[in-house]
Amino acid sequence: MAKQFDVVVIGAGPGGYIAAIRAAQLGMSVACIDAWSTADGKPAPGGTCTNVGCIPSKALLQSSEHYDQANHHFAEHGIEVKGVGLKLDTLVGRKDSVVKQNNEGILYLFKKNKVTFFHGTGSFAAYVDGGWSIKVAGASEEDLLAKHVIVATGSAPRALPGLPFDEKKILSNDGALSLGAVPKKLGVIGAGVIGLELGSVWRRLGAEVTVLEAMPDFLAVADQQVAKEALKVFTKQGLKISTGVKIGEVKTTAKSVTVPYTDASGAEQSLAVDNLIVSIGRVPHTQGLGVDTVGLKLDERGFVIVDDECKTNLPNVWAVGDVVRGPMLAHKAEEEGVAVAERISGQHSHVNFGTIPSVIYTSPEIAWVGRNEQQLKTEGVAYKAGSFPFLANGRARALGDTTGFVKILADAKTDEVLGVHIIGPMASELISEAVTIMEFRGAAEDIARICHAHPTLSEAMKEAALAVDKRTLNF
Repeated sequence: MAKQFDVVVIGAGPGGYIAAIRAAQLGMSVACIDAWSTADGKPAPGGTCTNVGCIPSKALLQSSEHYDQANHHFAEHGIEVKGVGLKLDTLVGRKDSVVKQNNEGILYLFKKNKVTFFHGTGSFAAYVDGGWSIKVAGASEEDLLAKHVIVATGSAPRALPGLPFDEKKILSNDGALSLGAVPKKLGVIGAGVIGLELGSVWRRLGAEVTVLEAMPDFLAVADQQVAKEALKVFTKQGLKISTGVKIGEVKTTAKSVTVPYTDASGAEQSLAVDNLIVSIGRVPHTQGLGVDTVGLKLDERGFVIVDDECKTNLPNVWAVGDVVRGPMLAHKAEEEGVAVAERISGQHSHVNFGTIPSVIYTSPEIAWVGRNEQQLKTEGVAYKAGSFPFLANGRARALGDTTGFVKILADAKTDEVLGVHIIGPMASELISEAVTIMEFRGAAEDIARICHAHPTLSEAMKEAALAVDKRTLNF
């Protein structure tokens, strides 16, 4: 006899587990299925984000930043440290501990909210009696019957053609988080978020890191002014970054990886490294879901096709997160998960793609929301720009980190904020003010008139807003 639920969520990543919890809060009976396991076979909900993405990478970034500070910056504060050593197993062990805490936290939240969790792979079996028959394959086989199904199966790293990940020499984000030793030379293909963050981790720990990017421009998705500043800073830190490259046939041996490539000038080059991180994007994960069994439609790139409300072509089947269109970001998945749960309950929730922030957790951090200058120029939108450097911010000086700036773009006539771009300390936290202002369709003048505590990094946001009207007070 199949176990019946109002909602069955397939996948317990940021979109899935949040959707399950919100649906349960709204009074529905909910099950969530996820196959991710720890090394000893225990459930590890949280998806890529918790297990091999957002959370572990931030843990390593924090640890490597402490190591870099101890080696290169403590002396500026009058702190003398001699014989700084690195215990990589402890550093990686701390990362694993942080991941485990998040896994256990999600299991606790399921229990707290009365969400039934099934550890295994969920797949569509059939449409039965006005509901969906879902099979769970795992330690124990289960048959579920759901009125509604939310597909939240996430994504997987994209490999180079003919070069599968072995997680020893050719690394995805997974293998790059768990190296047993600091490589002398590390190659990174792809100068996106993952490539820059993980490249920064291992550079700080002592690796010579070379980043190869196919796009002609560095960080083409970011505001060009921010991208230029980032390239200058990362190069000064020691990252070797080449753009406009074309990768040849990569060769691997037991000891090294050789990457032939053509550089932007057309010259043939060759890079020999100990390990190679491939971070060229991600692909939607639908393997084993049973899409053909029930006729769930995918687009030409493998994404589940959904409308603006995340409805698929099948009745009462929804999909959220990385497996559908839109930015592959954990917080986007969460917002869609909440919205779908509320739509199932009869509410009319909305997710505004125009105010989803993007963050790169390097040092300096990079964050933005809304449109950048090149987009506004292409669209023919008349705008005003104001920026303020952290060099003139008192808190940044006290922190000893004055790199970067805040830049605000506002409509030339209405002063509505159209985009905010930050490179500098704690950009990931500062961007939230910009998101809030833009959600309320506020103006740069609104930010300028709000009292910001002193001394704080957030004053740079206020000053950038003042700069839109050419009346900064501290620069």
